[in-house]
Parts: sequence; structure tokens; C-alpha cells
Amino acid sequence: MIVLRAPLARRTMLRGLGTIVALPFLEAMMPSARAADIASRPKRLQIFYSPNGMMMEGFAPVAQPGAPRAPDTRPLVLPATLEPLAPHRDYVTVVSGLGHPSAAAMGDRPAGHGRSCPAFLTGVHVKQTEGTDIRCGISADQVYANHLGGATQISSLELGIDQPSLLGSCDINYSCAYTNGISWRNATVPMPVTANPRDAFERLFGDGEALDPQSRLAQLRRQTSMLDFVRDDTARLSNRLGAQDRHKLAEYLDATRDIERRIQQAGQSPARASADTMDRPAGIPESFDTHVRMMIDLQVLAMQADITRVGSFMIGRELSNRTYPEIGVPDSHHMLSHHGHDPDKIAKLSRINRYHMEYFAYYLSRMRAVQDGEGTLLDRTLVLRGSAFGDPNEHDFMDLPIIVAGGLVPGNRHLIADKNTSASNLLLAALHVLDVPVTAFGDSSGPLTALAHG
Repeated sequence: MIVLRAPLARRTMLRGLGTIVALPFLEAMMPSARAADIASRPKRLQIFYSPNGMMMEGFAPVAQPGAPRAPDTRPLVLPATLEPLAPHRDYVTVVSGLGHPSAAAMGDRPAGHGRSCPAFLTGVHVKQTEGTDIRCGISADQVYANHLGGATQISSLELGIDQPSLLGSCDINYSCAYTNGISWRNATVPMPVTANPRDAFERLFGDGEALDPQSRLAQLRRQTSMLDFVRDDTARLSNRLGAQDRHKLAEYLDATRDIERRIQQAGQSPARASADTMDRPAGIPESFDTHVRMMIDLQVLAMQADITRVGSFMIGRELSNRTYPEIGVPDSHHMLSHHGHDPDKIAKLSRINRYHMEYFAYYLSRMRAVQDGEGTLLDRTLVLRGSAFGDPNEHDFMDLPIIVAGGLVPGNRHLIADKNTSASNLLLAALHVLDVPVTAFGDSSGPLTALAHG
């Protein structure tokens, strides 16, 4: 007689000494007849955002014989900025011709970033204000989060590199709320972006109320992993799992422990003798590279554990003045973006664009490295990558650098839309791919149906 075990509850947790750790999505949580069915896996949405626009000469796919006519779909050719995506070509679609008409001034005072950044995921013309009476619209990622309801522990996870500006205006006559992030819960509530990896980790795994402050400090001083507290529960669970699930659980716990160790190291790094580092919260690494990779790894880990299926990552806040001496660019990013057609500034800006694209390639690599049944996380994730401008010198919001990646749509394509097509049409089509039954979004005129077709 064959005894069939009941599937594990989807919300099964590892517990021990006041600590709770979420589990990854295991085969044992699904009925056996569906365990190998990729189509039964949850769909996910991820956004990757770069600030201060893009030099389109290095981004737009190289022209092929014959003048491109829109709408049209062509095989993907990778120019210099996109070369880091070569290993993921079959997962990548570049979409040309999209813009955000809603980012136009429409009688408001001149300002680019304050209108274009909030329009990126909303397709809405925001209210010009420096006060608290901000008004935008719900963003596409939050539409999907609302559609999923309570399917996951956290509805969405917004991560970034830069701390937000909380007071005043960051662009002429526009509140900093418009450029701190890209996600909006509704017309008046922007989603806060977490830049401290320790804060993100504790939100996902640490259960900040589980241990009192003295116990948490003692734990950190002992360099003890929270996974040590759930060791016994982990052993009991492993006895109930098959070989594939045990391997998957071990990989997940190793990744969790590794990020925890990196955060601890970052928090203990000695402060430099400089006044500008006095207020930096512990947990944010000194190294930009370490910080970016840590935040990307946290975003992937959150999906792996199915703590959330919706996330965004900003590799920089709009109007960022970050410098990149590690790639030979000691100049301010935002100042370079106003290049004035200076060849030296354009070259440096292009170098930053490619540098950011290398991290997007890392993002895709990390998702491809995580098994999800017969496939990977990337196979069931729709990834949107872009900026609020094309050429930043012109604050060009009508020729945007947009990439769609992941296994939910065909890849290896250059999709050419009619010039000045609203990017809201793409966002509407993306929501349809994610099975959200909406008929309009932002200032859309209809879905960009070519997105879902090869």
C-alpha cells in the first residue's frame, strides 16, 4: 500500500528561540501530480530602474538592413551598452518607440525629473507641488500586488541604493516624494524605498519584534546566525522532504546565511574619518559594488522564499550625484547627464550606463541560478528595466530605454513600436501577461500586444 503524504502548508515556517524564517517554495508544498509543472508556478514582477537617463546611441539596437518600420519585430543585436546582456539574449526584448506623454509640462514650470520619474510606472501627469499635497497615481507593480492580494507575506519589496530626501523639493517646484522612488500605492501614497540591507533583511527574515534589543545586540556580537536558532526545526523538516527538496532547502539556507554574514561585516566596517559618514546607518557597505549585489541578492532571496512576488530595485535615485571612480568616472552622474554634447562627458555617461547594465545582467543571472521546479525564477518572472529619460541632456521622455526580460514573454527581440507610443501601453500589456484583468492603465490607448507574441 502506498501512503501519500499530505503536502506541506505553503506558509510553513522554521521556528526556534523567538526567530521565524520563511521557507522557499518546495515541491512538498504542491500536490505531486503538479510538482513538475512550470505553468503552475507563481508569476512574478520585478522592476530595475536606472536614474538620469541613457545615451541612446549605445543602447538602441544596431540598425539592420532595411529601414525599420513600426510596428516591427527584429532579432536582437546588442550595441555597446547592452553587451553585458549577451548571456541572457534569449530572455531579453528591447522595446523602441515608447515614451510618456504624461511627463510633458502641460503648462507647468520647466522640470524634467520631477515629472518623468513618477510617470515611469504610472503613466500619470503629477501635480506640481513642493508640499505635502502630492498627487500621482497607482503604479503598475502595485496593481499587480493588489491583484495577488494576500498570497504572500509581503505584498511588494522596494529596494534601492540611495537614502531618500525627506524635506522640500528635489527638482524645481517638485517634491522629493516624486523622485525618491518609482512605486505608488495610490495617487497620494508613494512606496518607501529601503536602502539599508539590514533593514531589508530584518523585514524579510528577522522579525524585528522576536528578540528584545539586548538579545539582538548579544546575538550580533557573537556573530551568531539566526539560522542557528532554527537548527532543530530545520532537521525535523528535512526528514519530511525528498532529496530534491532537501538540496533546494540547503541552497536557500546557505544563501540566507551568506547575506546575513555580509550584512554583519558591513555593519562592523570602521567608519572613515570624515564628517559626511557620521550619519550613515550601520549595515550599508562602503563599496557601491557590495551594496548593489547585496540588495539584488536580497530581492532574489525574497522571491525564492515566496515572501513576495513583486519587487523593484533602483540602482540610483533620480538626480543622483554619485561618482564612479571605480570605473574611471570621478564626475557627478547628474552633472554628466547634462552633457551639452561634450564628447568627453558623453563617453563617461556611456560608461556609467554600461556599468549599470552589468548589474542588470547580474540580476538576471541570479534569478536564472535559482531552480523553480523544472525551470528557474527567471522563467516565471516578468522583468521591466528602464529609465525616465532617453537622452538626459534633452530630458527626452518620448524615447525611453526600455527592456523586458524573463521567461513569460519571448526573448531575443527588438520590438519597434510606432513612434511616440505611450509606455502605458507596454505596462498594460505586462499586466495582461501577469493575468490582471484590466482594460486600461495610465494614459494607455490599448495594450502593446506584440509583447506577448514572438
